[in-house]
Amino acid sequence: MRDTIPRDKKRDLTSGSIAKTMLLFALPTLGSSVLQSLNGSINAIWVGRFLGEEALAATTNGNILMFILISFVFGFGMASTILIGQAIGQKDTVMVKRTLGTALGSIVPISMILAATGWLLGPLLLEILGTPSSAFDLALTYLRMIFIAMPITLTFTLLMMALRGTGDSTTPLWFIALSVAIDLILTPLLIMGIGPFPEWGIFGSAFATATANTVALVGMITTLYLRGSVLALNRSDLRFLRPNRDILKSMFSKGLPMGLQMIVISSAALTMLSLINREGVQTTAAYSATQQLWTYVQMPAMALSAAASAMVAQNIGANQWDRVSGITRWGLIFNIVLTGSLIGLMTIFDKPVLSLFLGDDSTALPIATHIQLMATWGFLFFGIAQVLFGAMRANGYVIWPLIVMIISMYPVRLGFAFGFYSKLGSDALWLSFPAGMMATAIMGAGLYLHGAWRKGKVLPPKEAAQITEGYRAHGGCNACCRDYEPTTAWERSEESTPVAHRS
Repeated sequence: MRDTIPRDKKRDLTSGSIAKTMLLFALPTLGSSVLQSLNGSINAIWVGRFLGEEALAATTNGNILMFILISFVFGFGMASTILIGQAIGQKDTVMVKRTLGTALGSIVPISMILAATGWLLGPLLLEILGTPSSAFDLALTYLRMIFIAMPITLTFTLLMMALRGTGDSTTPLWFIALSVAIDLILTPLLIMGIGPFPEWGIFGSAFATATANTVALVGMITTLYLRGSVLALNRSDLRFLRPNRDILKSMFSKGLPMGLQMIVISSAALTMLSLINREGVQTTAAYSATQQLWTYVQMPAMALSAAASAMVAQNIGANQWDRVSGITRWGLIFNIVLTGSLIGLMTIFDKPVLSLFLGDDSTALPIATHIQLMATWGFLFFGIAQVLFGAMRANGYVIWPLIVMIISMYPVRLGFAFGFYSKLGSDALWLSFPAGMMATAIMGAGLYLHGAWRKGKVLPPKEAAQITEGYRAHGGCNACCRDYEPTTAWERSEESTPVAHRS
């Protein structure tokens, strides 16, 4: 008989109304994304207004490197979320703790190595990015502070994703809100040295973000223990911080392709930007303003994708495959409603919204409204693909979605932009975005309907059972096994049987 999961803030995603459950999960996730994006935009305003263009360029270069690193952790965290979600569906507390312990026991040492390496190689990394010389010293200061804070940032990200795997998307929202509030208050104080605070300039901006994340992380961990959360590792659970080889292998084999998807998207975006830059500074400015809109248009799709992934993972764990199709269907419906509504609003109010970034009299404003009209509708198909990918990755199906993303970003999007430029001019660039998104949705639908994703295994059930039963035999009670340190033989061998309880 499996352990009973503690009554914390987790949400059971395996019963009740699918539509209601999905909305209650997706809306806090959407709120988290909005808060983080607004925080980034406001911090950019502080830096740009008070420290100048060189400082703003410095933060941009540092954030590019941060995004690349977060991309890999995103994949690793999503793999952990899938494992945790399936274990929650099976009501297997031990597997949840084992998975989180393996994730933390791996990512924390790796992030420390990254922090030290990044500090030493910071100048080389900025040279590779081609950072302007006028912004180089500022960028190096900012980048080194980012690397110092790397263990905190990545652990915070991992724990938020693990919470969502348990069905709790509300707790991450509250602690992101706390982090954003602290960051927004500290950033101007430390940039300008207001009152008793030191005037640290760009270092103050990075330090404020690191401090905010640290406070939020401590608060989140404290909350997990106070609630008796399934994710709280007690004294007898600390052995789980020694990574399990099978779980770690599963995390990397499934997580790396998911992280690479974000890298593929970023690299294609950089290539497109180089093409757009050829159209002149006005067009580049117009495109940059339109991208601000796109940041928010794609948020419902990402939130629904996360909801679909967590819900499908728990229902697979509970062997309730009959709900999986319903989860995907409702995800697609909500995408059409939410993303479609945003696209409609952007189309109606595009000029006043874009003028916030460009100004009412900007010569780039008509270009921006044209770009928005030509390309933004494609995000409806982007949302369809993300919901389908979210459902499929819940069972560890990640290689083919990565291949689909590569095809859509390069042969389709960039091929369209290059191939039709002679006939359509700059419109070929804008239409290449919906062309790539439509291709992703069509191929994603083919994978969902005909792919082998339903047959996948994140961790073989027999191995999962051995991990659980082995723990109960050796470490599952505090009365007689508190000081026992298990070997990994029973974790690796499919033929091993648990050793009897010691007296």
